[in-house]
Amino acid sequence: MRIANLDHRAVLVLDDEHAVDIATASNGRFGPGLPAVYDAWDQVVAWAATLGETEVVSLDRTVLGPPSPSPRQVFAVGLNYRAHAAESGLDAPAGLPPVFTKYVSSFTGPDSVVTLPAGNVDWEIELVVVIGREAHNVAESDAWAHVAGVTAGQDLSERISQLRGPAPQFGLAKSFPGFSPQGPWLVTPDEFADPDDLELGCAVDGEQVQKARTRDLIFPVPRLVAELSRTVTLHPGDVIFTGTPAGVGMGREPRRFLRAGETLHSWVEGIGELHQHFVEATHRK
Repeated sequence: MRIANLDHRAVLVLDDEHAVDIATASNGRFGPGLPAVYDAWDQVVAWAATLGETEVVSLDRTVLGPPSPSPRQVFAVGLNYRAHAAESGLDAPAGLPPVFTKYVSSFTGPDSVVTLPAGNVDWEIELVVVIGREAHNVAESDAWAHVAGVTAGQDLSERISQLRGPAPQFGLAKSFPGFSPQGPWLVTPDEFADPDDLELGCAVDGEQVQKARTRDLIFPVPRLVAELSRTVTLHPGDVIFTGTPAGVGMGREPRRFLRAGETLHSWVEGIGELHQHFVEATHRK
């Protein structure tokens, strides 16, 4: 099952051009927004499995938003691929990798124009998890059952403010407007032959800069969900950025950052693509 945020309404995706409005098809039982769908996730899944012929709407990518637009909690995981830790000049974490947040005001849909703030803006393709069932102290073996689905995401990062002392500012540096594009839709785990082994990558103006597989995550999705749930309660709709592989601009020699006029194309196997075009601010203070 695939669910998208079509102009602030939850829809079931039929193909790249067609969808079913969940609120309309369910006679108002579910939706119309995405938060209500995640809060009733089990009932929505059961209902969708029995859905017959119904009215179809056009799936317009220009009005797609993030699959979970207003989560109660957003988690972002750092150094979760060994090669990325190495390119960052750091040891791979022995325990749970560093966890920070990205702020919801930075969320956008899959196709967007991003205004570059002052500094050095970097790319970070990531598999993003959306929680479907409340989770606290769940076992790793049960973790996928608490996941509504996965989507593609970019953890765009302004490196100067991120690393400026005396302590790093990860959350703020990764939350400028437009810095958390996601989509194009959420895909449920049963849609994949192996949800723990998906290719992901990105390219800048056609030049591939990242490519890896999620099987290389130090903490794969089930372990991340289980470990996070030992400390906090995960709620339906919560979002987890699972970490980026090697190939970021900061890890290159010479370093390479995004420039005005460039386009970032990102993908996750079995999910879809993101497209971000970057422009310079018209004025800066």
